[in-house]
Amino acid sequence: MGSYISDTIQFIRDRYQTEEFIPLHEPRFMGNEKKYLLDTIDSTFVSSVGAYVDRFEKMLTEISQTERAVAVVNGTSALQVALRLAGVKQGDEVLTQALTFVATANAIAYNNAHPVFLDVDIDTMGLSPDAVKAFLEEHGELREDGCYNRKTGNRISACLPMHTFGFPVHMNKLLKVCEIWKIPVVEDAAESLGSTYFGKPTGSFGQTGVYSFNGNKIVTAGGGGAIVTNDEEVGAYAKHLTTTAKKPHTYEYRHEELGYNFRMPNLNAALICAQLEQLDNFIENKRKLAAGYAAFFESQDVKFRKETPGTRANYWLMCVELNDRKERDRFLTDTNESGVMTRPIWQLMYKLPMYEVCLRDEQTNAEFLEDRIVNIPSSPKIR
Repeated sequence: MGSYISDTIQFIRDRYQTEEFIPLHEPRFMGNEKKYLLDTIDSTFVSSVGAYVDRFEKMLTEISQTERAVAVVNGTSALQVALRLAGVKQGDEVLTQALTFVATANAIAYNNAHPVFLDVDIDTMGLSPDAVKAFLEEHGELREDGCYNRKTGNRISACLPMHTFGFPVHMNKLLKVCEIWKIPVVEDAAESLGSTYFGKPTGSFGQTGVYSFNGNKIVTAGGGGAIVTNDEEVGAYAKHLTTTAKKPHTYEYRHEELGYNFRMPNLNAALICAQLEQLDNFIENKRKLAAGYAAFFESQDVKFRKETPGTRANYWLMCVELNDRKERDRFLTDTNESGVMTRPIWQLMYKLPMYEVCLRDEQTNAEFLEDRIVNIPSSPKIR
């Protein structure tokens, strides 16, 4: 075992003060979780109608600095609906990144549209505005009803950046490119709740933003997701679609279009309300852990990934950049065999069988990062 790897394992064990297995990211329930859950059970409103759903949506609008939040069952369903809200239709193309969790690409496919995988920036690990600009200058064509790919003839109906591990994409530059080409932006902020870009929360830049509250996220509802927007009309339609497109009525069932049963249960909403109350504390705790990692890895001459200028990252999953795939694999093997969980960054989407025929650019940066990035334990509360 390499000396810096064994030193890393010991450093992590010292920080977490345990010789037991150390997971990559586990939830911490240190506040009102049990109280709110019992309150929900006592109320008998445990399904998709209840006070905690309303409370959660209000809390999230304040955190995200948006006008409307809509609670849904998970982040993937939120992405699926957000793309429909942007006008994505069957046969359309959606510009996104190949270096992402599979849900980003799946949400596009669920709308019967085609992902177009463009490269990421090295510093953010998120969708590169320069790559988007280059692709559109080569392939794009503006028509009266929007942007089209002049080579395939398909409409390019949305751009879907993802804030990788909580590090914000270069949003100002990306928004300018998409504005020129009249392409709406949907932010996949599933991993970046609490991160900011020049003082503004991620998720609040696009037509819509999407968050995830899966069990391994910075705050969790056990599952859960949300759509946020500054457009009240879009927000109202999001609520309508995710609640089976049912028209309000005292007792009759009237559904006016194809909707989704994507409602977040009140039980989950109670849990996430308690978690959101602790968000600032979790982020500060994680940032202290990140600072400790940064100092340690600098002494080991290993690159620890830090936030970019003008941003404040939530450091959801912290990561190191190693020299090559061989070193990456050795690091992964030694740490996991020693009971310290580490994980490589995702396999690039176009290497998966269902997306191998999708359009893509050269992916120089994405492939560089795929060979080198490893996530390390990032749980928010140090024991």
